[in-house]
Amino acid sequence: MIDIKQLQNQRILVTGSAGFIGFHLTKALLALGSHVIGIDNLNDYYDPALKQARLDELEKFHSSLSVSTQNRQREEPTKNRHCEEHSDAAIQNSDEGTEKEPVIPAQAGIRPASETLPQYQFIKMDLADRTAIESLFKTHEFDIVVNLAAQAGVRYSLENPHAYVDSNLIGFVNILEGCRHAKVGHLVYASSSSVYGMNVKQPFSTADRVDYPISLYAATKKANELMAHTYSHLYGLPTTGLRFFTVYGPWGRPDMAYFKFTKAILAGKAIDVYNHGQMKRDFTYIDDIVDGILRVMNKPPQLDTVIPVPTPVIPAPTPVIPAQAGIQASPQNSHCEKHSDVAIQSSPKSRHCEEHSDAAIQSNLTSNKITNAEAPYKIYNIGNNQPVTLRHFITAIENACGKKAIENSLPMQAGDVPITYADIDGLMADTGFKPSTTIDEGIERFMSWYTEHYAHTKSQA
Repeated sequence: MIDIKQLQNQRILVTGSAGFIGFHLTKALLALGSHVIGIDNLNDYYDPALKQARLDELEKFHSSLSVSTQNRQREEPTKNRHCEEHSDAAIQNSDEGTEKEPVIPAQAGIRPASETLPQYQFIKMDLADRTAIESLFKTHEFDIVVNLAAQAGVRYSLENPHAYVDSNLIGFVNILEGCRHAKVGHLVYASSSSVYGMNVKQPFSTADRVDYPISLYAATKKANELMAHTYSHLYGLPTTGLRFFTVYGPWGRPDMAYFKFTKAILAGKAIDVYNHGQMKRDFTYIDDIVDGILRVMNKPPQLDTVIPVPTPVIPAPTPVIPAQAGIQASPQNSHCEKHSDVAIQSSPKSRHCEEHSDAAIQSNLTSNKITNAEAPYKIYNIGNNQPVTLRHFITAIENACGKKAIENSLPMQAGDVPITYADIDGLMADTGFKPSTTIDEGIERFMSWYTEHYAHTKSQA
């Protein structure tokens, strides 16, 4: 089973640390005692004030950890001296006359204050800035890199495609190059459930083909997976991609539907409900997502990882009737057919080739493998595994708000998909991941944060 406490004292880079998931992950890592450097370009895709508020919250949280750690350390010297005195006395009684090697405090698990304080630093930086990213990796050593920075949003990709190329493609190559040259132990990166496009098979599995994206955003995420595999294969860089399924919760993104709905319902304004509320989403609460990321971070893929693929269906050959092949019935044609059959049956070489060809096909099918490429590479779905209708989701928000929504019922938007549903068996089996937050619980927690945060924001205005 995965022990996330092993992340203590690990040096970790979190890109997009002022973003929704990046903020929560950074906070969790600091609580575990990891040393974190966070970067973000703080763009204005949505309200930069919310991003800055997250950074302020991280600074306060880090300061509180530092104070509590220092307080514990003030108490430890007396305790350590007491233990050392008793230990020395016990050693003297049991081994008089025998010299013992002194125990260095660090060897006994007692570390100086500078090593036990979780270190945290935020740097404003754009992934697309190649020079800055190169300098970052040369200046700092990272055990693990978690790349969450990206231009998000399916619909916005219709308006500003170049933003997705800069951040999601150029930026990702810069991260891959940094990890490669710095020999980072594990790169974990954000993919998306959007890569499944209009796939009809449910639930979505990482063994499904994802060759038909229906938005540029989805295409860039699929490209990230291909780029990561290339670096894993060529350079042995362990990479794990996480296909996130509709993440929600406190400190979330204002462009997400649940955030917009809450704001509009509380203000008595109408909400736009696409596909008449019949879309289904595998809504996943942020705490469950962070738990999954932490588990994955501590489990880099190994070189013997097999890339799962759907078993190909080979249709049975259709018998060819002579007339269909343009062969007219005649005594001469009958003679040719007989001799052709005899030749095939009597040729040992032909039979040998057929047998070996069949064996090769059968071997590939049973091993579930279509490539000889070897790479420390893995892809996981990370979702709740329990999709609910948008109608159910709206009802949960109405209950939390204590008000009914005014609705504008609209058809499906371009680039949207009717359902997302995550098959998370792989993640559960490999890491013990098990999401536990219900929609009603998650929305209640979001509402508590929302009302408190924006009441405080208004009082500060």
